Amino acid sequence: MKFYKTIDIYITKKFLGTFFYSIALILSIAVVFDISENLDEFLSKDAPMKAIVFDYYLNFIPYFANLFSPLFTFIAVIFFTSKMAYNTEIIAILSSGVSFRRLMRPYLVSAFILAALSFALGNFIIPPANKTMNNFKSMYINTTRVITEQNIHRQIEPGVYIYMQRFSTNNVGNKFTMERFEGAKLVEKLTSDNIRWDAETEKWVINNYWKRIIYDDHEEFEKGYRMDTTLNMIPDDYKTMRNEMESYTTPALTREIKSMQMRGVNSVDWDIERHKRMASPFSAFILTIIGAGLASRKMKGGLGLHLGLGLALSFSYILFMQISTVFAISGSTPPFVAVWIPNVCYSVIAFFVFKWAAR
Repeated sequence: MKFYKTIDIYITKKFLGTFFYSIALILSIAVVFDISENLDEFLSKDAPMKAIVFDYYLNFIPYFANLFSPLFTFIAVIFFTSKMAYNTEIIAILSSGVSFRRLMRPYLVSAFILAALSFALGNFIIPPANKTMNNFKSMYINTTRVITEQNIHRQIEPGVYIYMQRFSTNNVGNKFTMERFEGAKLVEKLTSDNIRWDAETEKWVINNYWKRIIYDDHEEFEKGYRMDTTLNMIPDDYKTMRNEMESYTTPALTREIKSMQMRGVNSVDWDIERHKRMASPFSAFILTIIGAGLASRKMKGGLGLHLGLGLALSFSYILFMQISTVFAISGSTPPFVAVWIPNVCYSVIAFFVFKWAAR
């Protein structure tokens, strides 16, 4: 038992030590490049040093650490396992009676630690940090992060639907239509040239409108040049920030998705983000098994070949995730399937790599 415990501690320290060292190295490089890229913006807009350090870079680091986590989990496993294999440490451990399955236990425990850390960061810690970082970026780095919508179809309350051809950044919606239903029956329809938000009165101003009211036995028509009214919507409903979903914790993200679906808003990007937060930590187990299986066997070409194979597989995995996400955005694949299918496919690869390495 003491022998097994020693091996477990040795491999876990190697795994986690290599991972944190490599991720710290790449983050240091990323920070240096980011500073060199944004230094002019910081100086020209008089960004306070405290805000740069605490509002930006203190939140920048965990975001990119979590983003690079799957890749560097794989690289760490490949690197230290390959060194163990070429120092004949793997052979010595297996020759002492330890099965390959048992050898994988500290690998999977380490992968679980990294997956749990990634899950906590991605679902609960990074989103509030992203909000602070994005506010800093909009103030000191760029100010063009607002996106307005076109061809808007929404349900603003039960039985009330609106349409706008376009909503602009100056809070004006063109070609506005509002329909009111009782059950499946249309009872009122209003069309207008545009609708404008009045910030002083906090009301909507409908210009050049034509209104039709439908009764069981007759219809009434009304035409006017201006109507001030309150509606169950605000301008911010039709403006989005780039990657806004990244600033929501997962419970808040889930609630927002339900709200968007009720209003008839396209929530595909938000669904993809939610499923990614679950799928990404799971990838730590898959890539750990593949990396350990490949690197535990000696091959002609040494450590370089192991690293080359590892990088090829990890980048193919990342590429596969990006391609499948595109299918979800286009609407041809459900977000859940698009996000999880790379994990399913690479789980099959991990299974065969494990069987091959265990022989």
